[in-house]
Amino acid sequence: MQETSTVFPTQPVWEGGGTHRIPFLAYTSDAIYRRELERFFYKGHWCYVGLEAEVPNPGDFKRTVVGERSVILVRDADGTIHVVENVCAHRGMQFCRERHGNRKEFVCPYHQWSYTLKGDLQGVPFRRGVKQDGQVHGGMPADFRTADHGLAKLKVAARGGVVFASFDPDVESFESYLGPTILGYFDRLFNGRQLKVLGYNRQRIPGNWKLMQENIKDPYHPGLLHTWFVTFGLWRADNKSQLRMDDRYRHAAMISTRGTAGKAEQVTQVSSFKERMQLHDPSFLDIVPEPWWGGPTAVMTTIFPSVILQQQVNSVSTRHIQPSGHGSFDFVWTHFGFDDDSDEMTQRRLRQANLFGPAGFVSADDGEVIEFSQQAFETKPFHRTLAELGGHGVENTEHMVTETLIRGMYRYWRDVMEREA
Repeated sequence: MQETSTVFPTQPVWEGGGTHRIPFLAYTSDAIYRRELERFFYKGHWCYVGLEAEVPNPGDFKRTVVGERSVILVRDADGTIHVVENVCAHRGMQFCRERHGNRKEFVCPYHQWSYTLKGDLQGVPFRRGVKQDGQVHGGMPADFRTADHGLAKLKVAARGGVVFASFDPDVESFESYLGPTILGYFDRLFNGRQLKVLGYNRQRIPGNWKLMQENIKDPYHPGLLHTWFVTFGLWRADNKSQLRMDDRYRHAAMISTRGTAGKAEQVTQVSSFKERMQLHDPSFLDIVPEPWWGGPTAVMTTIFPSVILQQQVNSVSTRHIQPSGHGSFDFVWTHFGFDDDSDEMTQRRLRQANLFGPAGFVSADDGEVIEFSQQAFETKPFHRTLAELGGHGVENTEHMVTETLIRGMYRYWRDVMEREA
């Protein structure tokens, strides 16, 4: 795919040539955003599209996106998973409008071109013209071949019940893309057990898509911003923790083990800590350790550029980042459990999911601060953010009082964005 030609403003400014001071322009420039779509979402990267459990039966499909491009995740009659672009090969219409459904074939309503579930063109109305008064009128040219006009087919990688796709046929293997460290945390959560979808949350956040990647690469803000986390000990700076990245610094895992709630010097001297705060329903903290945790009570994994894999105590979900212009993105949460969960565990996962999503006790805070950040960026695009907690370098750590993961992401971002096409 040929990249859209844009003027890429490498100056105003990465101060000192590093990645610890990020220009506001990275969040406000349409030219930068268009290059990001081409280089991160449409070429050289794997993007999350869904769970196999969302399309359990032959003919089941889910409409979703890669970057801004509409795609369809579908299970064929033989059980094979395909991902095809939701753009008719005839006149370019987005023919699928349903979010989920079941089909034996895909048919564009405009001119009734029909496709198999794997995306092959199988039918064209009036292909051989219309016979009238002994003559044949119209029809497709003699050299028209249906094999040349199927839907765009994406390369697919499915592992542990999770499906990723890429428009780039030459993209590296999914395992290589994650690297051994992050793959280990991926397999910890998706360990072969059959997944069960519990529900969805969707929201549109008026902020640049990278801000959500940053938010989940920022391990120390939860103990400052989120009253729920710091007060009840689910995630705060005195928890035992680790930060891990892949070798190229694009993906990361934040690993934390729940400590005790209550006071602790240097941790609870913040306004978000509410010593007298209590729950009317204590079942929100009905946490039951699970064998697959292997110790940590929370692991937040960011797979660049498109998804966050969440395990916060018993709540597990994927969070799909769907860019919509430089200053907005859709954020889709898929909450799930496992087929062998007891009814009690399913209810526990659902209760704890109330911490997350657009109105979650925790996550509502994140949507607001991202919106407020974007508002400031738009008014002052010549300025920059600061990501120097823990120094200027990029390294794994055994604590969360650092912005190393953010610096790592922007080291990778610069490498890809500033190279010759």
